[in-house]
Amino acid sequence: MLKPLFVLLLCLFPATYFAQDYSALWEGHFSYNEIIDVSIGDSKIFAASNNAIFSFDNQTNDIEEISTIHGLSGESISTIYYSENYQLLVVGYESGLIEVVFNNGGDVLTLVDIVDKVTISPTNKRINHFNALDNNLYISTNYGISVFNLERLEFGDTYFIGDNGSQLIVNQTTIYNGFLYAACSNGNGVRKGLLTNPNLIDYQNWETVNSGSWLGIQATQDNLYAINFNNYIYSANNDVFSQLQQFPNTPLKFSGTTTHLTVTTNSNVFVFDADFNSIIQAEINPLFDTSFTSAIVHSNNLYIGSQDYGILKTSLSNGFDYEEIHPDGPLLNEPFSIETSLYGVWVTFGEYDVYFNPYPLNSRGISHLKNNEWVNINYSEVFEAKSLNNITVNPNNRNQVFVSSFFSGLLEINDDLPTTLYNQTNSGLESLVLSNPNYIDIRVGPTVFDNNGLLWSLTSLVDRPLKSFNPETNQWQVFSYTDVISDGLNDGNLGFSDLVVDDNGTKWGSSYSYGVIAYNENVNPVIKAIYTEEHNMPHQRATALALDNRNQLWIGTYAGLRVLYNTTNFLESDDVQVYEIIIEENGEAQELLFQQYITDIKVDGSNNKWVGTDSSGLFYFSSDGQNTIYHFTKDNSPLPSNSIRDIALNYDNGKVYVATSNGLVSFSSGSSGTFTTLENVYAYPNPVRPNFDIVEKKVTIKDISENVNIKITDISGNLVAEAQSNINQRFSGYNLEIDGGTAYWNGKNLANNVVASGVYLIMLSDLDTLETKVVKLMVVR
Repeated sequence: MLKPLFVLLLCLFPATYFAQDYSALWEGHFSYNEIIDVSIGDSKIFAASNNAIFSFDNQTNDIEEISTIHGLSGESISTIYYSENYQLLVVGYESGLIEVVFNNGGDVLTLVDIVDKVTISPTNKRINHFNALDNNLYISTNYGISVFNLERLEFGDTYFIGDNGSQLIVNQTTIYNGFLYAACSNGNGVRKGLLTNPNLIDYQNWETVNSGSWLGIQATQDNLYAINFNNYIYSANNDVFSQLQQFPNTPLKFSGTTTHLTVTTNSNVFVFDADFNSIIQAEINPLFDTSFTSAIVHSNNLYIGSQDYGILKTSLSNGFDYEEIHPDGPLLNEPFSIETSLYGVWVTFGEYDVYFNPYPLNSRGISHLKNNEWVNINYSEVFEAKSLNNITVNPNNRNQVFVSSFFSGLLEINDDLPTTLYNQTNSGLESLVLSNPNYIDIRVGPTVFDNNGLLWSLTSLVDRPLKSFNPETNQWQVFSYTDVISDGLNDGNLGFSDLVVDDNGTKWGSSYSYGVIAYNENVNPVIKAIYTEEHNMPHQRATALALDNRNQLWIGTYAGLRVLYNTTNFLESDDVQVYEIIIEENGEAQELLFQQYITDIKVDGSNNKWVGTDSSGLFYFSSDGQNTIYHFTKDNSPLPSNSIRDIALNYDNGKVYVATSNGLVSFSSGSSGTFTTLENVYAYPNPVRPNFDIVEKKVTIKDISENVNIKITDISGNLVAEAQSNINQRFSGYNLEIDGGTAYWNGKNLANNVVASGVYLIMLSDLDTLETKVVKLMVVR
C-alpha cells in the first residue's frame, strides 16, 4: 500500500536512500546473543543485537534475521521501535544514524539527517528512544528531541529544550494529558511541552516540572511514572512526584504499554500493572548465567533481552524458567581471527591491539561453523586460555585444531573439544621473562603447518620465538632469532602478525619492527630480515604475508604493499629487493594500495589476491595486481565495517569469509581450488533449460585441474569456445573463463552469439599430465 509513496519520497530526500538486498551472494554470520533493545508489533518480538536484528513470531515461532545482508549499516544500534500502523521497524544508532526497515526486511531506508547536522557535536547525536503518536515519531537524543513523520518519511522540527535553547540529553519521552514529557539527564529534570502548541521549537514553551536527573518516563492509562537516577520510580499526579519504590540496581530500560510497566535491571525485570501493582519480578536463573538488558510484555509472556542468550522468554506467572530465543550464530560480533576447514569456519575473538598489547586480558571462547550450524565453545571449556587469536587446522587431521593464546600458550582442540593447553610446563613454549619470576606470559601468535606435518609457531618477546611441534610424536624444537633481534624482550619487536612456509622449508614471519624475517635451519645463513628503505620496504612493520602459486611472497605492511618475486635464493643472496606494484589510474602511474595499512592477504585458486585493509575495506586483485576485480566497502556491500581483521577462503565452494571489526560475513566468489585430475569434472545446469539465463548466470564447469585447456564444440565438431588456464581468466571479458578449479561459459560462440539448442561437447585436456575428459552438455532454448 505504501510502496508507491516510498519511491516518490526517494526522489524528494537526497539525504536518504534505499539499501540493497545482497542475500544472493553474501551471507551474514552475526551473533544475536547480546541484546541491546526489544520492541513488539504484529505478533512479533524484534530484538536488536549490537549491529543486527532478528524477529520472533510468537504464533509460528519463526525467526528472521535483518542484517547488513539486507541493507542495515552494521553500526552500533542503540534502540529500536516497531510501528504497527505503518509496518515499519525504525532503528536508531549511537552515531545518530536512523534506518527504516520495510516489509519485514525487504527494503531499508537510511536517514543521515542527524549524522550530517554540523551544529550538533558527534558525541551528542546518539538516538536514545522512539515514541510515536499518530504519524509522528518523537526521537529522544543526546541533543534534544527530533520529530519524524512516519507517513511522509521526513523530518519535522527539532526541539532544543535546554535553558536558553541549549542542547541537553533526553533519555525518553512519553505523551500524557496532551503534553509531551521528556526525561533528561545531568540535572535537567523532567520537562513538558503542549503538543497542540505550534511553536514547540521555542524553548520558552517548555516547562520544567521536576528537577534532578531522570532515566525514563512512561504513561500508562491514567497514570504517569518516571524513574530517577537515584533508582527510585515515582508517580506524577498533577506534576507532583511521589516516590513509589527503589530498585536494588540501576534501571537500564523502562518500557510501558496501556496495561503494563516494565523496569529492567541487570539482575531483575519488574512488571507492574497500570496502577503499579506488582505482577512479577523475574530473576536470573543459574542455568542462564547472564545479565538482563531490556524487556517487554506480550500475551501474558515476558521477553527479556540478555547479554549472553538472546531473548529469554518466560510467562508472567513464572519469571524464572526461561526459553532461549535467538538465531544460530557465533559467540560475539567481534571476530579477531578466522580459518576455514573442510567442515566450515573457525572464529576466535582475540585480541591484542596494534602494539601487540593483550591487556586488559579477555576471557572469550571459540566458535565453529560446522555443517551450517554453529558450535560455540565457551571460555569455561578452554582451560582459562586468554586472548585466543590465530587458528590452524591440521591438514592431515581436519578434526584437530590449534588455537594460539597471546597469554596462556597454545590450545589443542579435537572434535570440537579442547583437550590440551600447551605452556611452559609441557612444551617448548616459553614465557617472557620479567623481574618477577612468578609472572607467566606466553604470547603465542601466528601458527602454520608445513608439508611434513610440523606445526610452526611464533612467540613474542622471547629470544627463541620460532617453535616447531610434531603432533604425532609430541616433539618440540626451538629456534633463535638473536642474529636479527638481539634481545627478544627489549629490542623493540613487540610481536609477529603472520607466518607462512614455502616449499623449500623457509619460514617467513611478519614482525613489528623487523619487517619480514625468513628462517631456514637447513640453509646457511639460516636467518635474514628485510625491513629498511634499502630493501624498498615502505615501513618496518610487516603485517600480512601470502605465498602465491608462483612462489612469490606478497607482503602487507603498515604503509603499503610489496612483492618479493625471488624467494628461492633469498637467504643466500646479497642483493634483495621487494617491489611495489605500479598500476595505471586516470592515465597516471600509481602505486597499488599506496600507504594503506594491510591487515591480511589471501591467494585463491586462480592465483588472484584478496587483500584486507584497516580502513578501506576489502580488495580483490588479479594475479599480478594490475586489475581490481572487486573493491568492497560498507557503501557498496554488506561489510559491517571497512576495518578488515582477517580473511579465510574455502577452496571447495569459493566462499570468502571476511572478519571485520563489527562482525563476520561471507561472499560467494565463484572461485575454487584446482584438482589433481579431471576425473570428477562436471557441468551444471545440465541440461540448460529455456528459463535459465545462460548469458548472465553462465554454465559452470567444476573440479578442473590447475593447467588445463578447454574446448567447447557442437556435436559436429565445430569449435564454439576455447580457454586456457592463466590466459582466459575470469573477469577478463572472455565468453569462456577459467577461475582456479572452475570455468564459466556464457553460452556464446566465437561470433559472440548465443548458441542454438543442441548437444555440446566440453573437451578438457590437462597440459601437464595430458589427461583428457569429455563432458556432454544439452542446451535447450
